[in-house]
Amino acid sequence: MDGFAFWFTLLVLAATLFALMRDIGPPDVIFIGALVVLVLSGVLSPKDAFAGFASPSVLMVGALFMVAAALRETGALDHLGQRLLGKVNSERGGLLWVSSVATVSSALLNNTTIVAMLLPVVLDWCRKRSISPSRLLIPLSFATILGGTCTLIGTSTNLVVQSKLAEKGLPPMSFIELGYVGIPCAILGLVYLLTAGRWLLPNRKELLQQLAETRREYLVEMMVQPGCRLIGQSVQAAGLRNLPGLFLIEIDRNGSIIGPVAPQEIVRDGDRMVFTGVVDTIVDLKKIPGFVPAADETYEVKSERQRGRMLCEAVVSATSPLIGKTIKDADLRARYNAAVVAVHRNGQRVTTKLGDTTLHPGDTLLLQTGSHFWRAHRNNPDFYLVANVDDSRPLRHDRVPIALVLFAGMITLLATESFTGIDPMISAFLVAGLMILTRCISTADARQSIEWSVLVGIAASFGLGTALEKAGIARQFADFLAQSTAGWGPIAALAALYFGTMLLNELITNNGAAVLAFPFAVELSSSLNVSPRPFVIAIAIAASYAFASPIGYQTHMMVYGPGGYRFADFVRVGLPLNLLMWVAAVTLIPMIWSF
Repeated sequence: MDGFAFWFTLLVLAATLFALMRDIGPPDVIFIGALVVLVLSGVLSPKDAFAGFASPSVLMVGALFMVAAALRETGALDHLGQRLLGKVNSERGGLLWVSSVATVSSALLNNTTIVAMLLPVVLDWCRKRSISPSRLLIPLSFATILGGTCTLIGTSTNLVVQSKLAEKGLPPMSFIELGYVGIPCAILGLVYLLTAGRWLLPNRKELLQQLAETRREYLVEMMVQPGCRLIGQSVQAAGLRNLPGLFLIEIDRNGSIIGPVAPQEIVRDGDRMVFTGVVDTIVDLKKIPGFVPAADETYEVKSERQRGRMLCEAVVSATSPLIGKTIKDADLRARYNAAVVAVHRNGQRVTTKLGDTTLHPGDTLLLQTGSHFWRAHRNNPDFYLVANVDDSRPLRHDRVPIALVLFAGMITLLATESFTGIDPMISAFLVAGLMILTRCISTADARQSIEWSVLVGIAASFGLGTALEKAGIARQFADFLAQSTAGWGPIAALAALYFGTMLLNELITNNGAAVLAFPFAVELSSSLNVSPRPFVIAIAIAASYAFASPIGYQTHMMVYGPGGYRFADFVRVGLPLNLLMWVAAVTLIPMIWSF
């Protein structure tokens, strides 16, 4: 390639890195823009620029988004997280459990998905125990990154490197190959988080926790149905005491009122529990199988029929025909295809049973409605205000066993690829399709679960990596590294490449860092006349281990706001971990993969 292509591509690369660091636009848009410029300049052909969009690894990431969404829709991982953290009461114990669970689970499922699933669980646990989320959310993000390097599917970065290996005709990584270095590094990283890292964590009160007292509180009556998992547990063990923004007032047991409720009180079949609290936690209560609102007999309890229903808030107007009627007599099912879940009355305590409560002007009703209630009644004079409640759709609890079996089957297929010969992409799409066929997730929800911006960003970054090769930049950089470290051998070159990739990863996306560093790794091994395997493994690890900057990994940005963090918090906790992982990886890789 001529000098123009070299310098022009270098200029485009610099502009791309600057745009990513300054957050001028979304990464996928920036990468696409860079590709268009390179195609128009003649550096890349359209085929080379957009070949990444047909990459099996990119397609596999899309399938994994659907599988993860199905697990979330059934509540499988959320239930597991609640069970694991439910009996832990100390900060140290919470840190141990969160770090361990996040590390292990992210080895089997994309780490971004794990953070999305565990984040509300950790926040609720912190609220219940008056522990600042800032003590646990950085470890949550860090632990999922450590676990993501233990298997091929732990993070999309590994799949990106796998795809680049295929492009070069190099042997692919096995399901567990990265784990040879990833598992020891993960253990070392966990030890750091539980010891020195713990003392470096900030201790700040979360903003949502400060505002919780100002949120509207409802009175809700919940009934324990036969088969509910709460039966036989104490109120304390069942997690019904000191809930975030929710207080258990009394239990109605066959007409006998128990109140105040002692922590040791055993939950029994048929108990009617009266709570006062905020909408978010009422939604969480509804997600417990067999624990249903009891104020309105028309409330739909069957999980298969709940899928078409959601929660809405509606304020009773002064001219509403509901005024003066009890909830039981108002017959909201016939009028609005709705059922009352809870009632709020301007801070006043409703003393009667909810079903016998007479409705007043200004009462706010939490309703179980059809999917079109808001659209149909937002201008209805019966209500002052109608608003949907976010994340209120019921989970598909009846599909949990099926989802778990299918997920286990996918892991088995991926782990035994060398024996079965089934392509990992086909395995992922097979399980995603079965999740839809078995109604663990609807077709529409499966489509919406795909994070298209992530997929486009990954695919477009492939083209930029190709440009680095074709323009000769990769070869020039590799020769520079080889010459600079010539007196110290390939291990020094490996250390330099790892450090460069790690630094790049702190500035741009992890997938982008992997794609940009891959051609350097191949060219460097060629310059040194050694095997490329250790260098490829090094960039796969370094492209994931970004701990010193909140922009280094998308999971950091997910916990940044809820944890009340500042940029310096990540530098203080993450920089020592970055250096520790650098030393560990550079030490371990040559011991496992020979040059």
